[in-house]
Amino acid sequence: MSPAATPPSAPSTPSRLHALDRAGIEALVHGFYDDVRRDELLAPVFEAVIGKDWGPHLVRLVEFWSTAMLGTRSFRGNVYGKHMALDGVRPEHFLRWITLWHRHTDRLFSDAIAEELQRTAHGIGRNLFHGFFGEFPRFVMRDGVAIGHEPDPGIPA
Repeated sequence: MSPAATPPSAPSTPSRLHALDRAGIEALVHGFYDDVRRDELLAPVFEAVIGKDWGPHLVRLVEFWSTAMLGTRSFRGNVYGKHMALDGVRPEHFLRWITLWHRHTDRLFSDAIAEELQRTAHGIGRNLFHGFFGEFPRFVMRDGVAIGHEPDPGIPA
């Protein structure tokens, strides 16, 4: 399935969360990475490093996102260095990751919270993309799907 073929985000529901807390981050991280583990493009990249036991990694991911979004300072680690050690990462992996993230944040959270989570994810993706490919991208979105990337005009080359 190409990134453009990934179905768009679920429609808004009245049950979306209007505040971001640890429980919301846990729901987001667990649901999102359930989809990552089932995705034919992303699963092999993650499984090559994490294997089948995702428990410890999910705990770290919740701590990472809690630190990034709630300021808990509970995460310690070198995210950039760990990712730069991965083999076989391609630009389309970033497009799929961003698409899935949009789908989950749009489904779980109010527009304002989803957009904040998406901005943060785009920044993380932009920095990791630069590490792998030497350019800072702007991910091009259409209807919640990352359809491509282009140089980010806001970041000097």
